[in-house]
Amino acid sequence: MLQVTPVIRIAESELSERFIRAPGPGGQNVNKVASAVQLRFDAARSPSLPEDVRRRLLQLAGRRASGDGVVTIEAHRFRTRERNREDARERLAGLIRQAAHRPKKRIATRPTRGSKERRLQSKRLRARLKQHRSVRPGED
Repeated sequence: MLQVTPVIRIAESELSERFIRAPGPGGQNVNKVASAVQLRFDAARSPSLPEDVRRRLLQLAGRRASGDGVVTIEAHRFRTRERNREDARERLAGLIRQAAHRPKKRIATRPTRGSKERRLQSKRLRARLKQHRSVRPGED
């Protein structure tokens, strides 16, 4: 069981892991040991996720999510399977935690009188500066 938040728990049966050979440098060991992990989580069909979290997760996942809603995370930062496995699971949990955070609704506010005056004053200064740059006819 992967505990993501106090409310969201993901069963082991919803996660599938595949061990692959890690890319990049590493000598002979990297060519013979499959220490990188590819963690797949079917977010679209998961009963563990509320609908709003699922929608935000798939949006946050970006290219890590396939068209049919499967989130894939590859971890090959460490040399051992166990640490890469933990890393992939923690990254998935972090992504779900981020998706579980409901964004605050923005309350539309009007600009204050002071902010309007400051904006107009800076526009006047900028216009005056640019006007002084121009060459006037007959003034060589």
